[in-house]
Amino acid sequence: MKLTVVMPVYNEHATLRQAIERVLAVPFEVELLCIDDGSEDGSRETLLELEKRHPQIRVLLQARNSGKGAALRRGIAEARGDFVIVQDADLEYDPSDYKTLLDPLIQGKADVVYGSRFLGGDPHRVLYFWHSVGNRMLTLLSNCLTNINLTDMETCYKAFRRVVIQSIPIEENRFGFEPEITIKVAKRRLRIYEVGISYWGRTYEEGKKIGWRDGLRAVWCLLKYSWRERSRTAETRTAPPEAPR
Repeated sequence: MKLTVVMPVYNEHATLRQAIERVLAVPFEVELLCIDDGSEDGSRETLLELEKRHPQIRVLLQARNSGKGAALRRGIAEARGDFVIVQDADLEYDPSDYKTLLDPLIQGKADVVYGSRFLGGDPHRVLYFWHSVGNRMLTLLSNCLTNINLTDMETCYKAFRRVVIQSIPIEENRFGFEPEITIKVAKRRLRIYEVGISYWGRTYEEGKKIGWRDGLRAVWCLLKYSWRERSRTAETRTAPPEAPR
């Protein structure tokens, strides 16, 4: 079993080496795809240095900063493993949780697994109240539109069977990836599981990037892709059958 870890990187020099060390230490055969999204703080140079030292690492360079979704789209298209996990480079999520995430996939029970920060008894850093409120509201809206019962739609930790995630077109360039992919996997009636994970969140002073505008974009993405996927389903159902050949 081979695992592809897709890691978008944008100005994460302070945590990048440690994040990569943790990924390479997991007890799986790993292909680590690091997509540098136009970093200007030395992250790109660090990645190229580490690529020379570790055969598991492949570095993909974006010509300019295009956003997390754009980086993930490129990395997922390049994946070669049996399963794909999304991993941020900021140490908020711990690769020691990979086994928990992968178990439902390895057992053949799931197509997609979400790592929830609101399930289980693992450590969670206490941070912003309004972030947690916004997250829960977005997850509630997502559940209303998809009729599934996730607890953490916005989690970074999402694991997929590679053939599944590569079959889904990714359109969002920034943080809209999370609501977009949630709507699309739900509308395709894939087998979705959720497992508890730890969370070591960081403050804005420590480099956190997501803001309130991204929350508004998430609402828009949930509504847009919910309507679009429903329309496509309806078109498929009403399309006339092909003529016999």
